Amino acid sequence: MTLAIQTPVLYPNLPPKAFITRQLVPVPPKGLLRIERGIVRTFTWNEQGTAMTLGYWGVGDAIGHALSGIKPYQIECKTPVEISYIPEHLSPQFLGEIFQHIQQTQEFFCIVRQDCLRDRLIRLLIWLGQKFGRNIEQGRLIDLRLTHQEISEAIGITRITVTRLMARLAEEGVIDRSRPQYIVLTSCF
Repeated sequence: MTLAIQTPVLYPNLPPKAFITRQLVPVPPKGLLRIERGIVRTFTWNEQGTAMTLGYWGVGDAIGHALSGIKPYQIECKTPVEISYIPEHLSPQFLGEIFQHIQQTQEFFCIVRQDCLRDRLIRLLIWLGQKFGRNIEQGRLIDLRLTHQEISEAIGITRITVTRLMARLAEEGVIDRSRPQYIVLTSCF
């Protein structure tokens, strides 16, 4: 099943464009987008219509269809964001961001290829904590609201399994879920 999604194109002469949480970002057919503020996730769907997360991206990350090649390709704001357009002819000036994108994609791939589902979830949480976390008294707060469904789409397991594993990790003291939709890594990783 191929989904055709029409979105307006960002223009290179405009200043960074602001988007709100949960808003879809227009994906330019050429060139790249650079995140100036906030966090987004990129995702696609399989033939059955199941969403599959391709990655989570933050400040300084370059994203876009040109780096993915996946169709359909969508960008969803997880927080308020500002995004700049990088025209195709300027892309070589952003090789650092492009290499960082490749490295992060490889890290994400290694996470989702973990055989043990518990390890897969823990590695995702650690990765999110390193990329989007901050230290608080109780541990490392993943400063990103994620539903169990979004976590399941990221690591390729069912929402029910995520809920069960999250409960087990909370019982073991690995995570603290006392604040709804926020996760604190309490163990040293």
